[in-house]
This record gives sequence, structure tokens and C-alpha cells, in this order.
Amino acid sequence: MGAAFLDGCACLGFAVASVFFLKFWCRSADRLFLAFAIAFALLGLERLAVVLWHVSAEAQSYVYLIRLAAFCVLIGGIVAKNRR
Repeated sequence: MGAAFLDGCACLGFAVASVFFLKFWCRSADRLFLAFAIAFALLGLERLAVVLWHVSAEAQSYVYLIRLAAFCVLIGGIVAKNRR
């Protein structure tokens, strides 16, 4: 029960961070902020999936691919920002 509560807190934190970066993207139209918003939304979705599907070993499940996608979006956004 305690782990599910902490995963829920992490999910909420990622959602807040995603909305925070989405607000900055709407103001500045900088794609880096959009990449961060998408990445944090994916990380929140990953935490939610862990709780809902009762995943015990994250590294051995398909839920880990959501986290991998989030970090790929982050890396892609940073690389695209630095190439300009």
C-alpha cells in the first residue's frame, strides 16, 4: 500500500511538471519546453501503469519502454535545441 501511495505522489509530481512546461511552451513556442512536457507526461503515465498493473519488476516489463521513450524524447529535444 505504501509503495502505491508513493508511486501516486510521483505520478502527480510528473503531471504538475508536465503542465508547468506546457505553460512555458504556450508562452514561448520553444520546442524544448514541449519535449520536457511530453517527457514528464510519459513518466507520469509510466508510474500510473506500474500502480494499475501491479508491476513488480519494472526492468523486466513493457512498462519500462514508456520510461525509455520519455528519456528519448528528452534527449531528442536537447539535441534539437543545441543543433540550431
